[in-house]
Amino acid sequence: MSSTERRERERALRHQLIITSARELAEAEGWDAVTTRRLAERVEYSQPVLYSHFKGKDAIVRAVALEGFDDLAAQLRRARLGEISPKEALRAVGRAYLDFAANRPALYEAMFIMPTDLPFASSETPSALRAAFAEIVAVVGPREGEGLYAEVFWGSLHGIAVLVHGARMPAEYQGVRLDLLAEKFAPETG
Repeated sequence: MSSTERRERERALRHQLIITSARELAEAEGWDAVTTRRLAERVEYSQPVLYSHFKGKDAIVRAVALEGFDDLAAQLRRARLGEISPKEALRAVGRAYLDFAANRPALYEAMFIMPTDLPFASSETPSALRAAFAEIVAVVGPREGEGLYAEVFWGSLHGIAVLVHGARMPAEYQGVRLDLLAEKFAPETG
């Protein structure tokens, strides 16, 4: 391995370490705790080294969010493929989405709540976002206006996730909510 290849590999590892550390710190203490100074201490590099990888906290949040979309897409895919009927697949994807939001609140916040320059629903939408949305489209099923149905289903899940997290809705009714969504959004069969 050449010294250039070794430096590039070390830079990629450092880049990932910064993202992972930001994600862990945010999950442990919230996004307000994620500062370049705290991250520099945590990863044992200077702040200028952090700035050589990211322009600032917003860029770090963006990188964390992109990783989150990869994770979400994989979780939704596993849920969808683990079911036989379209209605159960839709319900499983809904459950996986709500579990993801509940179990990784800081990551979910980076993906959907915090301001970001990630383009949604455009030709510049990153593949990780497209993959997560494609899993939602897949369970809503082939029908006229499937993209709109998928957006409304996703919006419903997002609203539930945010309202439950903010203690505006009781978590114990998640199953009932998912049943209602499955009745309304499951593709018609037959």
